[in-house]
Amino acid sequence: MRVLIDDYRNLTAGHCGSGSMRNLIYHYTGLELDEGVVFGLGSGLDSVYFDYPHADPPYMCFGRGSSFETDVTDALGIDYRETAQPDNAQAWEEVRQEVIAGRPTMLSGDIYYLDYRKFKVHFPGHRFVLLGFDDERDEVYVADRTDEETQTCSTEGVRLSRNPPVGMSTLNTWGKFHSNQVRHSLPDACGLALRKTVGRMLNFDSSQKDLMAAMRGDTKGDLEVGLEGLRMLAKKLPDWAELDDPRAHAQYLDNAIIKFGTGGGFFRDHYAAFMRWAALQRPDLVGPTTVALAEGAAKGWNELSPIMQAIVAAPKDAEQWQRAQVKLEDIFEQEYSLFGHLADTVLRAG
Repeated sequence: MRVLIDDYRNLTAGHCGSGSMRNLIYHYTGLELDEGVVFGLGSGLDSVYFDYPHADPPYMCFGRGSSFETDVTDALGIDYRETAQPDNAQAWEEVRQEVIAGRPTMLSGDIYYLDYRKFKVHFPGHRFVLLGFDDERDEVYVADRTDEETQTCSTEGVRLSRNPPVGMSTLNTWGKFHSNQVRHSLPDACGLALRKTVGRMLNFDSSQKDLMAAMRGDTKGDLEVGLEGLRMLAKKLPDWAELDDPRAHAQYLDNAIIKFGTGGGFFRDHYAAFMRWAALQRPDLVGPTTVALAEGAAKGWNELSPIMQAIVAAPKDAEQWQRAQVKLEDIFEQEYSLFGHLADTVLRAG
């Protein structure tokens, strides 16, 4: 059998999750939203840090949370649900039936195994959209963020990606739209998303830490999210400078800021765009000071990237390490002020 959904509009994106959800929301509901708005409505912003000895370097750092894709549809009042399926054969049959029925289907996996991507770093939780398959050619057709055209991947590559044999796995997680109805207005969705993001960044809401702990498994070591995750990263940085060869640590952080499909500035460029939109939707909650703080945080992360590149080039340059430390501390102050301002308005509004 060969199936290909050919009426799916796939706009390219800065980030896999917000790009996929923007395109899927448009396909199923007709709602047209900018990618940064989708990211913010999904309360996507976070600062996740955890030790992970199975990786090289032995830590991971993410600028987004674990449940963005379902959070954006919750905010908009769309009935979208995700399911993990540990059985590989059953997992493939479930999504195969979706595209046979003409429904583009969200997939999650480790980008390392997707043979159309030349990204040979283990990166779990990558999002892409299943559009079809060809049994005879043993191929799968997907939409991904880097190209508007449909991409071809081996069936085995998709299988390994969705439940990889090593490292962290999202266990064949896939998502389905059960309705094309948007039940919440954009101002209401904006308010819901702001409240959720404030709770997570200020660590009132432990859901993202709990999800990441489950995904990491029984590995020991530090794990923090929100502002505490950012504080943990700043705490770890001086220790890296004392390593015999800290280049891998510095390169990974630079990649996490820019190169790992963050939309720029550790996802902060996306969030600043959302805040500019939110100021129009909810001027009672978001004002010029809050927007300026979000833009300042994005600027700070983008400025940290070339400092980390300079450290990779000269790993024993104490002045560059000091610059990185000061920049991280400045970013923390910006984000502490940003979410303090939002807490004052969002929590008071009830």
